[in-house]
Amino acid sequence: MNYFSVFIISFTIALSGAMAPGPLLAAVISGSLKDGFKTGPLVILGHAVLELCVVALLVMGLGRFINTPGVIRAISAAGAIILVWFGTGILRSIPKASVYPAAAGSTKSSNIFLQGITMSLANPYWAVWWLTIGLGLLLSAGKGGLSYVIFFFAGHIFADLGWYSFVSFSVSKGRRFISPRFYRALLGICAAAVILFGVYFGVKALVSRPLFLSLQKYNYACYQRSRK
Repeated sequence: MNYFSVFIISFTIALSGAMAPGPLLAAVISGSLKDGFKTGPLVILGHAVLELCVVALLVMGLGRFINTPGVIRAISAAGAIILVWFGTGILRSIPKASVYPAAAGSTKSSNIFLQGITMSLANPYWAVWWLTIGLGLLLSAGKGGLSYVIFFFAGHIFADLGWYSFVSFSVSKGRRFISPRFYRALLGICAAAVILFGVYFGVKALVSRPLFLSLQKYNYACYQRSRK
């Protein structure tokens, strides 16, 4: 593979994941309604910093040690708690919510950045993806050296940045046409979605041991292929 193909493959796979509904999407939508376009890029900036740390740790071999059913189950349980807490926080804010930032009080950019980190960590499937599919792709790209890993990471982040910036721009421009009642209803939907994701991940942490074991085997197979 050349640099371009590594970038495109990484971009395409990441975009398919970014476009799937999840807690990060719900957070970007609810945040963009209040704080405007800056929400998407700032959330992804936090997300990117976290993923850069993950890539560095995986390159150093940490994935082989933490990809165990017990660790993944603990990640799922902790993520479930954070998601439910975040969702109930949105619900509590609905009675005083306003479409207009001046009335609602704009969120600090640093807090939006941190939200990108916390919402990523709270999503157990994000960790599972990096410990399985992401690690396999990373090891494959790593055969070409550090420059290939950089292009792989760039493709991944540009997909996230492009999609969530588009979502944030669309929502922020459309809020001028949204009535207060519809705005609060949309916030309620986002909050319910985040809470449901939390409950779902919590249940999966308790009952899906076979899935974690199969992911662990997949990860080991990717690692073995990368050594050949």
